Amino acid sequence: MKVLGIETSCDETGIAIYDPAAGLVAEALFSQNDTHARYGGVVPELACRDHIARSAPLLCQVVADAGLTLQDLDAIAYTAGPGLVGALMVGGSLAASLAFGLGIPALPVHHMEAHLLAAMLEDDAPDFPFLALLVSGGHTLLVRAQGLGTYVTVGNTLDDAAGEAFDKVARMLSLPYPGGAALAELAAAGDPEAFDFPRPMKNRGLDFSFSGLKTAVRLKLESETARGAAGGMNGSLYANIAASFQAAVVDTLVQKSIKAMAMTGLDRLVVAGGVGANKKLRQRLTAAGKQQGFRVYYPRPAYCTDNGAMIAYAGWCHHGTVAPGVPSILARPRWSLDELALQR
Repeated sequence: MKVLGIETSCDETGIAIYDPAAGLVAEALFSQNDTHARYGGVVPELACRDHIARSAPLLCQVVADAGLTLQDLDAIAYTAGPGLVGALMVGGSLAASLAFGLGIPALPVHHMEAHLLAAMLEDDAPDFPFLALLVSGGHTLLVRAQGLGTYVTVGNTLDDAAGEAFDKVARMLSLPYPGGAALAELAAAGDPEAFDFPRPMKNRGLDFSFSGLKTAVRLKLESETARGAAGGMNGSLYANIAASFQAAVVDTLVQKSIKAMAMTGLDRLVVAGGVGANKKLRQRLTAAGKQQGFRVYYPRPAYCTDNGAMIAYAGWCHHGTVAPGVPSILARPRWSLDELALQR
């Protein structure tokens, strides 16, 4: 069975083909970073226009790279949410119209479930049940994954997600967009103990809050600048702030993950989403797992960010759940993982 995956939830156009007999057959990804960099963040209208321009050519490229024709496809999976509603409609419209023309199913995929399942694309894949730490620009979640489509959120973000906080602090430090990777690179040259930033909600359950940490960084930057540190700095101030901020975020994610593993009694942790590629986070969680007695699984860094491969795989996982008939377009900008078991 060959499933085409279409990812257009935000600012990356991802197309891939997954075949359970051969694995990932072909894939392509186009990032809109250069388009949005001048604005310091994603502009939804520009994102939609770019998806319209890129998705069909990338689809044709991937099908050709796989040595297939459109008639060889058995299903088309697409990101149905959460995400930018206009961007979701682009991918959904392409998937539904193509599926209708080919007489095959169109499979709506939950974006965060696809991230959660991305680790299954690796040779050393986890088995259910497991706990998932999903950390991206828009979400920070701790999810108990009992089985395919059966998820219970045990920890959520109350304001800024971890990736969003990374991007906003990077902007304070005049780093290029997108800021997460640039901040992590700058942090490597700094002292993570230079500034004692707060660890938000450290002793308050499993929920997250990064807005206060972001504010603490801004106030520290303003105070250091007012004291003249910025004017005479040799580059160490920004590096120290970046390292100390990253340490606070990583500490928070690790502490909450350890607590959630103990509370759920699970022995497998899956880490996914854009921030899941952060090297410090991976080092700390791997070390914590060895100390606490649980295993940690990661998708390769390329599959932590938005991509078509995870959509194609998730679509294959659920290919038997879509009733035959005229394909419809599902676009849900807000969509809780907990709802999936009720809808399938």
